[in-house]
Amino acid sequence: SDVYKRQGQYIQDGQRILLETVLHFESPLAACPLPTCEDEPAVLPYLQGKDLHFVSQQAFRGTLLAHVDGGVPNLVICLSKRCPYELGELLYFFQYSCGLSAYLLGVNPFDQPGVEVYKQNMLALLGRAGYEAQRAALECRIC
Repeated sequence: SDVYKRQGQYIQDGQRILLETVLHFESPLAACPLPTCEDEPAVLPYLQGKDLHFVSQQAFRGTLLAHVDGGVPNLVICLSKRCPYELGELLYFFQYSCGLSAYLLGVNPFDQPGVEVYKQNMLALLGRAGYEAQRAALECRIC
């Protein structure tokens, strides 16, 4: 779709402010061979009879090589299978990475004064007792 094309274009040629993270599953859930199109043999002949996992792997490899050549910072996480244990490890990895990154940037990820501001606004807008004046001020700004 158009959104994926624009996103891909930005990753490839845009500012280098993102770290691309790709989850790579080494084995498919099931075999899915692409059918041969005997009525129209000219329709994507290079794909006919190939497995969808193989096609996906080549798309992954081609994209990764283009991004590496283009200087895109990236991380590939290889997963051998889809299971709750590996999902748990993956979630832990991202949570740990987020906390560590914040500390490296000098930010305490467990003390979030910015979050407190929108929590106070939400409580006021929901009508919690003691927030009447703040609610009135916020309602004037929204309308």
